[in-house]
Amino acid sequence: MNHIKVLRPERVIQFGEGGFLRGFADWMLQHINETSNFNGSVVVVQPIETGMCEKLSEQDCVYTHIIRGAEGMDTKIIDVISRCINPYNNYDEYLKLAENPELRFILSNTTEAGIAYRKEDRLTDTPPVSFPAKVTALLYKRFELGLDGFIFLPCELIDKNGQELKAIILKYADDWDLGVDFKNWVEYNNVFCNTLVDRIVTGYPRGETIDLGYVDNMVNTSEYFHLWVIEGPKSIGDEIPFDIAGLNVIITDNLEKYRTRKVRILNGAHTAMVPYAMLKGFETVKSCVDDEEMLKYIKSCIFDEIIPTLDLPKQELLNYANSVLERFSNPYIKHMLSSIALNSVSKFKVRVLPSILEYINRTGCIPKNLLIAFASLIQFYKTPMANDDQEIMDYMKKASTRKILANDSLWGQDCSFLTDEVIRYENQFFG
Repeated sequence: MNHIKVLRPERVIQFGEGGFLRGFADWMLQHINETSNFNGSVVVVQPIETGMCEKLSEQDCVYTHIIRGAEGMDTKIIDVISRCINPYNNYDEYLKLAENPELRFILSNTTEAGIAYRKEDRLTDTPPVSFPAKVTALLYKRFELGLDGFIFLPCELIDKNGQELKAIILKYADDWDLGVDFKNWVEYNNVFCNTLVDRIVTGYPRGETIDLGYVDNMVNTSEYFHLWVIEGPKSIGDEIPFDIAGLNVIITDNLEKYRTRKVRILNGAHTAMVPYAMLKGFETVKSCVDDEEMLKYIKSCIFDEIIPTLDLPKQELLNYANSVLERFSNPYIKHMLSSIALNSVSKFKVRVLPSILEYINRTGCIPKNLLIAFASLIQFYKTPMANDDQEIMDYMKKASTRKILANDSLWGQDCSFLTDEVIRYENQFFG
């Protein structure tokens, strides 16, 4: 790769070198550097012992990111990462990051299991095993130096990720007897944001031939769509000018309405369509939206029955819904319905049932298409295609529709009041 790397001040510490952060946050920071005076680079910290930092460092932490979708293709060289640090090989170099007052942000994606407490971790470990323990050690060093704290933007897919990270750090502060002054400094000199991230990053294009004109062993791919909702002070947008770069980043004091939008529209459409589509013989999400009848059904679920139950501005909801359908049609993403179908009962309870109940509450009417989805779900579990806890599958296969709907352990409430309508659609569509 013949690329002259731009040297910028290190302003961000990033735990995680995988495809998601490189195709999401680092891609954004590259745009921000190119369109504003942010002028910052990222120091990547490898959060676990086995990782890709060595491979990334071999090409000076420069890589190609390719965005692909129905919209077309866009290729960009990303040089925002200054260097990688492996704390398992050089823990002193990791702790030395605490000494740099220009480092202002900490990003992370250590998987859903990464923000977790491990009681065996100690301050004297080099390094501690868990991600929160590593952060606690870094924060304590910075506290001792009398420097200000960080703004945390965790990208792990857990609810209230920032609050959870802070709670575990404070628990380590107690375990390690770091003192009340340190705990106050963590609380008042750092900002722990809850965030919601949304982008499908498909990673290295294995099995494909992409002619870049140069060798890049860390090439990364993703869809066009991206969304980062940050629950935190508006001043974050002054320090990282997302808006100037035209990025789909929302800084808000209430993340939950955006999480609900995603769960109900994106995830809800997936869960509503899958049993119905698989019973009809469809295999992928794209095959569903390519079919005129299935696309009509999906649109009816989203626009006629889900959106009327949500409280964000209507145009905002319509724009998001249209982007979801565009994502479903991405020819570069083969999203198997069978993978979405895993644990469909618990998913339906969280993603679809709230829309059914709220639609009835607001309109006094039955949402026909979502009830068809409910009928399809019950019929789906009578087939070998269902993939769930064995006890749930056995029950769903043998129990009557009336008993299934009345089982509050499945749905969190008795849904038997829907029995007549669900049975009607079972008879209509599945005879």
